[in-house]
Formats: sequence, C-alpha cells, structure tokens
Amino acid sequence: MATGDLIELPPVGGRVIELLGHGLTVKECARRLAAESGEDLDVAGFVDALAAVGFVDAIDGVPVPGPAPRRPALPWITPRRAAWSLSPVLPWAVGLLATAAAAVAVREPVLVPGYRALLWSPHGSLVMLTVFGVGWPLVLLHELAHLVTARATGVPARVELGTRLQFLVAQTDMSGIELAPRRHRLTAYLSGMAVNLVAACVGVLGAAAAGPGHLRTALQILILLSLLPLAWQFLVFMRTDVYYVLQDFTGSADLYGEGLAYTRYLATRLLPLSQQVPADPTAGLGPRQRRAARVYSAVLVAGTAACLAALAVVTAPTDLALLVRAAEQLGPGHGALEWLDGATVLVLLGGAQALWVRTKCRHLRRRRQ
Repeated sequence: MATGDLIELPPVGGRVIELLGHGLTVKECARRLAAESGEDLDVAGFVDALAAVGFVDAIDGVPVPGPAPRRPALPWITPRRAAWSLSPVLPWAVGLLATAAAAVAVREPVLVPGYRALLWSPHGSLVMLTVFGVGWPLVLLHELAHLVTARATGVPARVELGTRLQFLVAQTDMSGIELAPRRHRLTAYLSGMAVNLVAACVGVLGAAAAGPGHLRTALQILILLSLLPLAWQFLVFMRTDVYYVLQDFTGSADLYGEGLAYTRYLATRLLPLSQQVPADPTAGLGPRQRRAARVYSAVLVAGTAACLAALAVVTAPTDLALLVRAAEQLGPGHGALEWLDGATVLVLLGGAQALWVRTKCRHLRRRRQ
C-alpha cells in the first residue's frame, strides 16, 4: 500500500508468503510445500523475485532496499477525517437530491440547457475563460472526491495530470484500492461522478428558484459543465471511472491491458509479420475474464477509432479555425478589445496544447524507466 505497487500471485505464492510470515526459513518453507503438494518449488527464486519488486523488508535481518513510499497528496486528509465519505447514507442523499432535481426539470424543461448556453458571448475569449473557470474547478472537485474516498480506505491517493488519446485529463492514482471491500471500491470509483451529479442538481434547483436572468444563465452553464463529464465517463476504452467499475464486476486484474494484448494478438494473426505464431494472451485467464477481455478489445478498437476520427474531422479543424480567427484579430484594423480577445484565445489554446505535450512526454519517460 505504501508504494502503490500490486502483484498478482497464484495460490501457492500466497501460501509461501503465509509460511514465511510465520517465521519459517526459505528451506523450511520449501520442505513444507513439498510435503503439502508433492512438488519441489523454487522458493528461493520466488523470494528473489519478491525482493526485486520491493516486497521484501529484510533477508536474514539485513534490510533490503526498496522503492521509497509515495508522498500522498493533501496529507492532512487522514483516513479518520475522510471516513464520512464512506457512509451508506450519502448515496441515499444523492439519490434524493437527483430525484428532486429531475422532478423540477420535468416540470420546467426550459431549465435544462443546450450546448448553446456556453456561447453566451460573441467573444471567444470570454467563452473559453468561462469554460476554464467553471470546468476545471469542477474537475478538481471530482478528483478530490476520489482522493477523499480512497484516503478513507487507507490508500495514499494522488491527483495528477494525464492524457487519454487527444485529451488532457486530471486523474487520481488510487493504486491499492483493490484491497478494500467492494462497497468501498465502488464508492471510490463513483464518488467523482456523484459530485458532478450533485453540482448539476444544485444548478437545476437554483435556476428554478432564480427565475429568468443572468443568474439562471450562469447556473445553466454550471449544469452543462457538470453533466458533460458524466457522458465522458462512459467512454470505457479510455479507462474512465465507469471502466474501473466494469473491471471490478468482470473480476479482471487489468481489463485494459488484457484487451490491448488481445487486440495486438489479433492484429498479428491478421497481418503476420513473422513465421512465429503468437500465443493467445487470454488463454490463461478464467472463462469470465477471457470473455471480458475479448469483448473489451472490440470496444477498445471501435472507441479509439471513433475518438481519433472525431479529432481529425471535428476537433482539429475547430481548433485551427479558432487559432486563425484569433491571429487575424491581432492584425491591423482591429480594435483593442478584439486584439485582447484574440490574444487570450491564443494563450488559452496554446497553453492547453503545450500542457498536453508536457504531460504526455512525462508519462512516456516514466514508462521507459
């Protein structure tokens, strides 16, 4: 738990650790296992492998150097202070709030905004500043919910930036949450979506109370920017919150990795680049996990292809048009307000792209290491 590294072992591996934990030496452990199973097992080699990944504290009383424990984000959020986030009352409270907001929205459909609610100003810079100014605090609240619920289970979670295909995202590293009870795991996975839902419900109820006007417009922007990430979470081919729920219910240790390995296996079979026939990477999985990995591989290919197609057809041309328009506003014949508008758009778009590249490069370096 201290380093966030987990390994998956066969039952005999768990038995070795159990016997060593009872004080048996490596040789005594090997003799006990030989008596139990009738097979000679390389316990010493297994211990060496455990030491290599930092799971052994000492051998013969000599400390074994291991990875340094991760520094948790916001260390003042202790498991005791975060325990309230695992209360079984919270889901009922969220459900009641959602029911009330849905009833109000059905009675007054005008409260539910369309995407045009974001285009409240003809100045692109003001629209983008609104999206950044409202959207990113919601993202941070979303990730903070993950962090708090994970911390309540004893996991030293961390929030960091990451990339999913062409998207820059904030993500919470909850490595170790797999050791928590299922209800706590699901709470940690779904807590971020619950925060978005609560924000949207508060926006609906507030807009109904505010009546027509600027306050209602602001609350409708809050509603829209709270609901859009909920749709994003169902893009499970990018390891979103719903992906981890799906992985938990399928019983897979790494659904994305298994699906990706099976996709590569199929690609090698369809496009043979060598005479060697590869082995099916899902052959060693249980029937349920094997079926999940193969279905997920199809979702992975289709979703990735659709996402990259949207990048080529929609996102990239739109960004390019915004950049060209912003650059034109910096030319002669435009007033100070237009110049400021164009400069702000260039800074925001350029900064976002630069941050994406920096984050991607950092993760590539970590993967190589």
